Amino acid sequence: MISSDVERTVRFYQDVLGFPLTELIENRDYPGSSHFFFDIGNGNLLAFFDFPGLGVGPYAEVLGGLHHMAISVDPDRWHALVERLTAAGIEHEVHSGVSVYFRDPDGARIELIADPLGEMYGHQVL
Repeated sequence: MISSDVERTVRFYQDVLGFPLTELIENRDYPGSSHFFFDIGNGNLLAFFDFPGLGVGPYAEVLGGLHHMAISVDPDRWHALVERLTAAGIEHEVHSGVSVYFRDPDGARIELIADPLGEMYGHQVL
């Protein structure tokens, strides 16, 4: 994913959502750019790049592009994260009592789902 502001992205994913920053390195493909990772649980990392000076523009949902990213979290943690989104004043919408949708600071749509990894609304999907 792309970050227009590394510090703001770190504050959001680490401080609001509680996904620890695990690594921040220089992007080997674009000098002056960062490549950084957050531990989102279940053995998965979420990677970001920033591209200062490149003018990539804001995030946009486009046909064939990223619609949203769903992240599975423990149900107790899900409830706490919904409370943290509310406390931080982040607009969000809860669906079916197990999914919460919101946008990150760059506008990417994120879903936190309180189903075990590999399940969706009580049905095995993996």
